[in-house]
Amino acid sequence: MAAPLIIPRGVDEAESKYIVVMKTNAVSKAVASTVAKIVSNADYTYSNLFNGFSASLTKSELKDLLNDPNIDFIEKVSTMHGASTQKNAPWGLARISNKLPGKDHTTYTYDESAGEGTCTYVLDTGIEVDHLEFEGRARFVQNFVDNADLDANGHGTHIAGTIGSKTYGVAKKTQLFAVKVLNEYTAGQTSGILAGMDFIVEDAATRKCPKGIVVNMSVSVASSPAINAAARYIVKSGYFLAVAAGNDDTDASHVSPSNEPMACTVGATAQKDTRASFSNYGVSVDVFAPGVDIKSTSMATPHVTGLAAYLLGLKDIKASELCNLIASMSLKDVMKGIPENTVNLLIQNGEAINTSLTVRSDFTGVAGLGIGRVVGGCFKGV
Repeated sequence: MAAPLIIPRGVDEAESKYIVVMKTNAVSKAVASTVAKIVSNADYTYSNLFNGFSASLTKSELKDLLNDPNIDFIEKVSTMHGASTQKNAPWGLARISNKLPGKDHTTYTYDESAGEGTCTYVLDTGIEVDHLEFEGRARFVQNFVDNADLDANGHGTHIAGTIGSKTYGVAKKTQLFAVKVLNEYTAGQTSGILAGMDFIVEDAATRKCPKGIVVNMSVSVASSPAINAAARYIVKSGYFLAVAAGNDDTDASHVSPSNEPMACTVGATAQKDTRASFSNYGVSVDVFAPGVDIKSTSMATPHVTGLAAYLLGLKDIKASELCNLIASMSLKDVMKGIPENTVNLLIQNGEAINTSLTVRSDFTGVAGLGIGRVVGGCFKGV
């Protein structure tokens, strides 16, 4: 039986790049043999998430591969996007440690462990690793987009800041690792993003992260079995994965990786505890987090990633249990405008946990960071 060919919605019919996923029982020799059948060189070879590769294929090469008994499925390469951002988010941190909404909340209450001993991978546009807010805890570890190991957009830096910056991060002591998979326009091909995910599984095994590892993925694309398979493998490898529900005001079950059940899918809320008008919804969403004036589920997601790192630093818990724990700690039924078949859970950092807590009374929002400016609607590192 021929392997299925998957063409995600919106992909250019003329696109000739494909992701080829081998069957689980295929061995490395089979992968090498299959790659050898194609005229062009493979762009990427995947060996950690699953056995496979991505490459440009002619029509005859595609036909041959579809009939190869070692092939599970073939998917056309598509483009994933991160949402644009803006810098001033004066309420997000305060909201996740206060039971009531309000513009007057300026206190963030948290345990001083603050994610110490954890590591966080940020799959995005990169991180401005030398910024003082990261205190030397940020590293640029791999680049699957270009030859510039920097964040030319600011999207990834903003995400990293929400996760673990000194002043405005949820987990202020986590180590931050930049895996660049999006360009300056916050776009990247699924083949390169898969390469980044594959790299994380391999690299994480070499890191000293005694409290655990979390991964942030603030990108989305039309439903992609390859991306979902990669997301599953990251979680099965023992790492927590938070993903954005998406920003199209539609059912998240049509978007990857938000429709992958093993990922922790995050929707966005506004300051008065309403669902953000742009946030996706539906049964695929696990929790909601602050995302308006932070500007998208892309920025709601790092609140959850940071919270996961924070909890790993605080408690002895398996990464596979974190999403359920975060959901159980969330405020229930406090949000308005939540569609049917969608959870009404707003994250909290668990001030009820019996630990010593530190109270920040000087919290004024990312506007006080001084780590960037708004350029063209996007956070730009300077």
